[in-house]
Amino acid sequence: MEQQLLPHLFRNEFRKITAVLAKFLGIEHLELAEDIASETFLLALETWPHQGIPENPSAWLYTVAKNKAKNYLKREQIFAEKIRPQIASAPNETLEKNLDLSDQNISDSQLQMLFAICHPAIPTEAQIGLALRILCGFGIDEIANAFLSNKETINKRLFRAKEKLRLEKVAIEIPGKAAIHQRLETVLTTLYLLFNEGYYSESQDLVLRQDLCLEAMRLTYSLLENPATNQPKVNALLALMCFHSSRFEARKNAQDELVLYHEQDETLWNQELIDRGVYFLHQAAQGTKWSKYHLEANIAYWHTLKADTQEKWENILQCYNHLLVLEYSPIIALNRTYALAKVKGNAVAIVEAEKLSLENNHFYFTLLGELYKDIDKGKAKMNFVKALVLAKTHTDKQTIQQKIDHLQIVKIQKPGF
Repeated sequence: MEQQLLPHLFRNEFRKITAVLAKFLGIEHLELAEDIASETFLLALETWPHQGIPENPSAWLYTVAKNKAKNYLKREQIFAEKIRPQIASAPNETLEKNLDLSDQNISDSQLQMLFAICHPAIPTEAQIGLALRILCGFGIDEIANAFLSNKETINKRLFRAKEKLRLEKVAIEIPGKAAIHQRLETVLTTLYLLFNEGYYSESQDLVLRQDLCLEAMRLTYSLLENPATNQPKVNALLALMCFHSSRFEARKNAQDELVLYHEQDETLWNQELIDRGVYFLHQAAQGTKWSKYHLEANIAYWHTLKADTQEKWENILQCYNHLLVLEYSPIIALNRTYALAKVKGNAVAIVEAEKLSLENNHFYFTLLGELYKDIDKGKAKMNFVKALVLAKTHTDKQTIQQKIDHLQIVKIQKPGF
């Protein structure tokens, strides 16, 4: 049982413990906060199999982390000027008062830490990587995958970022009105990446990691509760997350296999989440400037309408056109090609898709396989095979193999093709 419970707790509680400890100790001792949180989980791993799982595992972790922090402060006296006199006179009362592990302080600490990490003193990629590591519990492999980089590069980047935050003595707090707008874009990018990792996880080879998606939604919603960050693009991002998460139950079958969009059971879609997404999208429309989150949320909205209408795909295509102008990306261009096929036909889409030449992307060859399926089954199979070689996850390989198998079945049934 602890083999299943501990990874879940690590994903959910490690970042909370780290955020609270870092807020208490100061950003210059961020690594110490991580170490104490890690030692806490290591102790659970060592003792729970023998002594049994505590009645309240989360509370046990918080208590152990608090005691470890208290013991470390007493032993090392790293805050000699600030805390040692208080510890000497009232060691327990002082720590109890300052190291607040209430639900409200945990939530506040995570949001404050998010803005502290997204400080302009460090590069944007380092901000995102550090936030994913400290607040979202990502492993180095997951961060490297998100940045299409390697572990060594990510480790160096995170080390330099921590050093910079320490030297700058960045406060763990919600910044003032001027600074908050400067840092909000990186905060939103981090939450967007967190949701994406949960929605489609290459690094963990899973169809869906709902805990990551829900955490991203929770943190995004917490931004809406602060008047300074309740902005149209934040509402748009939350709308996007609501629309995508509404299809969680339909995205995998009883065997945890991926169910593609056009094969999903519409009755399993969560209408309450769709309605919430519509509400947040309306809130997002109150601004005068559209962000990429507005456009992606609109695309996701049209996907909540299962009917394959011309209006639907023309709207989706227009959103992709605007998105490419706003922020070009080969992946966005690739996704646009599918909408183009729905509006103008596969032949036109094939010409546009092949211009992209994404030779190392299995989605590229999977899409070409789909587009060629009713035009040239030989080319369709060739592209599916290339996609199969490049695919990283078992789920993707399984889906592509099914497409190849279906082509072969069609050939047997209709030998004239």
